[in-house]
Amino acid sequence: MLSGIPRTVRLLAFGAFLNAVVSFTFVYLFVYLTGPRGLSVAEAGLISGIGGIGLVAGNFTGGWFGDRYGHRRMLLTGACVSGAALVTLPVLPLTALYAVLPLAQYASGVVRAANAALVAVSVPEGGRRQSFALTRFASNGGFTVGPPLGALIAASYSYDWLFLADGLGTLLFAGYAAAILPARGTAHTLPAHDPRAPGLWRELRARPAVLVLLAAIVCVDLVYRQQYSTLPVFLADHGYGTQFYGWLIAVNGGVILCLELPAAHALRRRAPLTVVGTGLLLVGLGYAVLIPGAGALFAVSMMVSLTVGEILYKTTATAYVADQAPIHAQGRFQSLYAGASISGQVLAPPLGGALYTASPVLLWPLCAALACGAGVAVLAARRLREPAPGLRVTGGAKTRPERETEVNGPGEGHAPAAETGSPTRGSDG
Repeated sequence: MLSGIPRTVRLLAFGAFLNAVVSFTFVYLFVYLTGPRGLSVAEAGLISGIGGIGLVAGNFTGGWFGDRYGHRRMLLTGACVSGAALVTLPVLPLTALYAVLPLAQYASGVVRAANAALVAVSVPEGGRRQSFALTRFASNGGFTVGPPLGALIAASYSYDWLFLADGLGTLLFAGYAAAILPARGTAHTLPAHDPRAPGLWRELRARPAVLVLLAAIVCVDLVYRQQYSTLPVFLADHGYGTQFYGWLIAVNGGVILCLELPAAHALRRRAPLTVVGTGLLLVGLGYAVLIPGAGALFAVSMMVSLTVGEILYKTTATAYVADQAPIHAQGRFQSLYAGASISGQVLAPPLGGALYTASPVLLWPLCAALACGAGVAVLAARRLREPAPGLRVTGGAKTRPERETEVNGPGEGHAPAAETGSPTRGSDG
């Protein structure tokens, strides 16, 4: 199952795990702001919201910088800036938080986009799904360990130590990445910018299925992240407490850790848009289960369907965008996907909360309809034209487009990346 994943990907996946273990600051950010910092709920919400905008902006722009200056450089720069900001945050005055927290989040978003681009430029087309799945598996494993560890640190010492541990851990991650990624002469370090190459919009117009996919991901992420905002409120309104909600989230993490890697391996030859579309339909089906009521069986069934849908669409969509991207715009394509895939972090709470306040009975039917509509659109996009078959020339580099048919398994028809001068290598996400 891991045999087709090059060594560099495994090393960076381990680094992603270590980084995720210490990335517990923002889990407890709201509690920290309203507790030790003494802010009102409204002020804490404002700072958190600005930070979320910074995170989305970092995801959208990190690949642009990577294409121009090199993805390794942007990964290290983002990690250093984020780590340094977090280390200093406990001693900053309240007014400085409005600038430093968004800066830390922005830098974190740049790291996420650079991570995805590093995988994309390192792994041969047709073998990226398993590499992205491994990196997601490592990150999810780290986030499973991180929050309980953060709670222990906060209880034993103080919340200030959370930021110190997170910042130092992020700086150590930067040092680790610098050690395992060659400093020069690889796809990790060489800028891909070519002033003679077609612009981004022209490249996207040549790939209408990618545009449909990006729009669908924005829609489904708005729906998917209701599990972190309106779902706990809905459950509380029906008599289910925080402990039950915590177990539901544990179901999500457990199923992902058990099934994501085997699923990526088993489905590696399946047409990507078919897999993605099916996953989005399952997300919609999950929320449709809540329409009749909020019983425990309904809630668990919803979470299982939602999680299986996530397993199908997230890794496959990331790899599909990477396979469709021209070499000179790989980072920008990954940034577009990374930003789309985390847009719900900003959009879901206010939109879902407003709808639930105005008409609770409409929330889940609309979520189901939106996610299912996105799934149908992606399935229909299989018929859209793609760049001409055979080798396509873009920006002076030749790449072979992925067709919406059965695709080659990892490495078929390609020399291993590590042997061709391109070491190999993926929120939330």
